[in-house]
Amino acid sequence: MKTPKKPSKPRPDKSQPLRQLATVPAKLFSGAFRQQYGALCFRYAEGQVGLQILVITSRESGRWIIPKGWPIKGKKPFEAAAVEAWEEAGVRGEVRKKPVGRYTYLKEFDDGDIAPCIVDVFQVEVTEVGDGFKEQGQRILEWVDPDEAARRVREVELKTLLVEFKVRGRKKGG
Repeated sequence: MKTPKKPSKPRPDKSQPLRQLATVPAKLFSGAFRQQYGALCFRYAEGQVGLQILVITSRESGRWIIPKGWPIKGKKPFEAAAVEAWEEAGVRGEVRKKPVGRYTYLKEFDDGDIAPCIVDVFQVEVTEVGDGFKEQGQRILEWVDPDEAARRVREVELKTLLVEFKVRGRKKGG
């Protein structure tokens, strides 16, 4: 006689955001994309060849992402990306004024609503890693090589951006 299988925990339905959008396709095709700004934070590791990229976990799902957030009134896009890098990961550095790329994803809000988002990504060459930042202890932070960073994130366009990332010229005077 076989022993009965232990009931498994129900798996979260990762396709839920897509199903929700499928019921209201106008959200995808109405040009109603929300804008966000992200920080591709990198550094050159001592004694290693190549660079390392900072990946962090999201607070809600724990999936791997880069620091990103909404526009901030009175700040330019690259400045908003720098603010997010500090608040979410405790890093500061030299920020490029022009984006190095962009990616899209579906943002799920606390109320269950879904919005397609475009994230313009700015490079940040990290010169300072600090303590006492806003979201300290709420996320896991790891420095990894670009291939590993790409393996960890979910968004296909972000994976490509990470694998193909080439450091752009420095800011004037920097």
